[in-house]
Parts: sequence; structure tokens; C-alpha cells
Amino acid sequence: MKIALFGGSFNPPHVGHLLVASYVLATADIDELWLMPARRHAFGKALAPFEDRVAMCHLLAAQFASGVRVSKVEAELAGSGRTVDTLEHLKSTMPSHDFRLVVGADILEESELWSEFDRVRELAPLLVVARSGHPHPEAQGPAMPEVSSTLVRELIRRGEGAQRLLPRTVLAYIKERGLYR
Repeated sequence: MKIALFGGSFNPPHVGHLLVASYVLATADIDELWLMPARRHAFGKALAPFEDRVAMCHLLAAQFASGVRVSKVEAELAGSGRTVDTLEHLKSTMPSHDFRLVVGADILEESELWSEFDRVRELAPLLVVARSGHPHPEAQGPAMPEVSSTLVRELIRRGEGAQRLLPRTVLAYIKERGLYR
């Protein structure tokens, strides 16, 4: 089984995540794409509760007929939430799976901040997605738009419309739960 792991805070998941998932499903040699919300942010940023972010990822995954799942693997791991630890765990518990890691070209600019980035690449070769404003020689395909969860949260906090940046179901969940106000 070939799995593309698409990790992140998903705080909240937005149309940029939807576009990346769609692009990877359409172009990469994979069987499934797993959305993998971080239990906690690697750099200590505040996040909405993990279960809310998982629920919103399920709503994002439901936009696809098949091929997209949500993994709560980060909740199974104690410790720092480092990608290398998550990948080591996945490789040891699912040795027959072939993992790839989906990252935006902007993330490669921060690779020196990652723990054991070379080991991460070894455990799950990268699928680098082009991001607008972040050219990188490893990036594949058209540049994804510059959409961020930070912008979405700020728009919601100010009471401004974020409906063009979120799947309708995710926006309804945010309103129902009173998140990001």
C-alpha cells in the first residue's frame, strides 16, 4: 500500500489543503492520502482542540469520493510530536506500507528547524508541492494558492467572511462549535 501522509496543524483545514490533497491524489503514484493532524504544534503555537481539528479533517476528507482518510496517529504517540518519531512509529507498526510525506515548498525553507530531516526523507520520501511565492527546485506542478489557517482564523476572529477559504462543512462546524473567536 502506497500512502501519502499530509500532516499539519489543520487549524482549521482550508481550501488550500483541499487543493493539495486533490493534486496529490491525481498526480502521485499512491493508493491513499492520509490527513494527519498534529496533536500539538511543533513550535508551541496554540491550537484548537485536537478532536475538533480531527473532526474538521474528516469533513475535508468527505469532499472526496475515496482515497482520503484521517489518521489520529499523533494522538497515539507520547512525546514531542516530531515528524521523525511519527514516521518511525508508522514504519514499525505498518512495515508493508510505503509512505511518502507531502510538504509544501515553503516548508523546505524551514527544514533546518526539523529534527532529523534527513531521516524524515529516508523514512518517507517527499512529495513537494509548489506554493505561490516559495519557488523551490524540488517543487512539482502548479503553485498552490497562498491560503493560510492563520488568515482564516483572523478573518473569523474579526467576524469577516472566511467562506471563500473553507469548505462549507468545515465553516459550519467552526460556527457550531464557536471556534476561533
